[in-house]
Amino acid sequence: MAPAAATIQPNRDGMLMEEKTVLYEKHDRVARVILNRPRYRNAQSRRLLEEMDDAFATANADDDVRVIILSGAGDNFCSGHDLGTPEEKEDQQRRPFPKSVRGEYARSRQMFLDNTLRWRDLDKPTIAQVQGLCIFGGWMFAAAMDLIVASDDAKFLPALLQYFSIPWDMPPRKAKEILFQSRFVDADEACRLGFVNMVVPRAELEAETMALANRIAESDRFTLRMVKWAVNSAQDAMGFSTAIRNAHSHHMVLGIGSVIAKLEGKELPSRMPGVDQALKKVKK
Repeated sequence: MAPAAATIQPNRDGMLMEEKTVLYEKHDRVARVILNRPRYRNAQSRRLLEEMDDAFATANADDDVRVIILSGAGDNFCSGHDLGTPEEKEDQQRRPFPKSVRGEYARSRQMFLDNTLRWRDLDKPTIAQVQGLCIFGGWMFAAAMDLIVASDDAKFLPALLQYFSIPWDMPPRKAKEILFQSRFVDADEACRLGFVNMVVPRAELEAETMALANRIAESDRFTLRMVKWAVNSAQDAMGFSTAIRNAHSHHMVLGIGSVIAKLEGKELPSRMPGVDQALKKVKK
């Protein structure tokens, strides 16, 4: 059963604060980490990232858990970074990073690069359960998981992100073609390109993902850990983690205009230009 939408309530200081932005469930040997901001298409607020990190750490430390599923409540997996919901604005005022380029870099690195690399290297197999929109930061979340099960209505939109795994997620020429146009990749194309492992009907997404997790959970936990480390180490020997960290600087250079505008107190757009470009193509 899908979790209820997050509600808003005042905290002890009288400020608005969401209830749990991430839910954690345990089903025998499978843990579920559920993004719980459906009203904002599970946009990535700082609180969501922190609660997600805590949930992953809990599952990773639980010796009974063999597989971890990451999913999103509601109609969409994740619409990307939170660009200014009321709760995120309040949190930024209450817990600001230094107002400087250095502060913006630290925020980007801590929240989106270091976190995502850590989740990629969890000890246990991870599965992204993706439906609806999976945009920008949502792609990062899915890409950091070991496997991806997508519903037939899933739409993926990559970009030059903090965790820029796209050249590793698919053939480089195809990655360039998609990135140059800023276009969505539907579930079937994502599967053909090797980014997605399985495409299933929307109504069967949760059941099929859980069935896959249970089949994996039948394997010996130490074998699962060693196999995952071996594959990730092979990628790292080819330069994966180094390339990801280097690409973060490219991301920051690309976004320097937005960083300067933010430091000058200007209102940022509610949607990134690349998202608007992709949505216009879908509407044609």
